[in-house]
Amino acid sequence: MSNTVLCRKYQQELPALPFPPLPGKQGQEIQATVSKQAWEEWQALQTRLINEKHLNMLEPDARAYLMDQMQRFLDNETTDQAEGYVPPTQA
Repeated sequence: MSNTVLCRKYQQELPALPFPPLPGKQGQEIQATVSKQAWEEWQALQTRLINEKHLNMLEPDARAYLMDQMQRFLDNETTDQAEGYVPPTQA
């Protein structure tokens, strides 16, 4: 297995994820097409969405919403943003 992937978000060779981030076929596909950087950025957005929108991850609708947002993020489509989130300033 290579240590880099052609990242579908950034369209360039970047460091790969060390293991599939989700179970099954979907996790294997993400590992093969998404860079570690893009996945870490998605995880940060996912956390903000869960917290700001008060998503209950036990609810199927909340999980489906996040899966949709994940696909949009990784495909460079418009995603929801957490209302009230202010990114830290660069010093």
